[in-house]
Amino acid sequence: MISTDQHWDAIYDRALINDSDPLNCAEVLRENAFLLPPTGKALDIACGIGANATFLARHGLAVTAVDISKVAIDKLSSYASCNALDINAYDQNIDPNSIHKCAFDVIVVSRFLDRRLSDAIIDALKPDGLLFYQTFTKEKTTPTSPNNPDYLLNRNELLILFSSLQVILYRENGLVGLPSIGLRNQAQFIGQKYINKTS
Repeated sequence: MISTDQHWDAIYDRALINDSDPLNCAEVLRENAFLLPPTGKALDIACGIGANATFLARHGLAVTAVDISKVAIDKLSSYASCNALDINAYDQNIDPNSIHKCAFDVIVVSRFLDRRLSDAIIDALKPDGLLFYQTFTKEKTTPTSPNNPDYLLNRNELLILFSSLQVILYRENGLVGLPSIGLRNQAQFIGQKYINKTS
């Protein structure tokens, strides 16, 4: 039986980086890029070969990108270096203790779920920092992977996991209306670490 990192190494070994196509990054980030600060520090968790990381870097942010796959990180590091992108990429298995507190203006998580990280992600945001999150739901219109419930959101779960953040956007279309149209099988969340400056 292969390990998790070996599984993803095999997948990313065949992958090519092409950030000239903005469709490669998460929809929640691409469609709401106008919310991004013009400068600052960003964290891309479970970055893969870095579609979100390169998108963030091209929008003026200094990016830290982490993933369990050394193959993916090597490809991203090489690409960032060749294209003068401000991305520091690390291969590591993220746990709650590995995310620095109050360090990032933007955090992006796409197609990845580890519920143990939710508090650490919130703590890692600077005041007024933004979290962009998009991943798979249990409620599906088509039988797509993943199927392990550990990696699938319950209805409205992102709202619960990040309840201390001010909700900027939430979308989870589920089975409502025409299931062949619109965002399906995933939920989107944007939240801000709001600090009341008047109190």
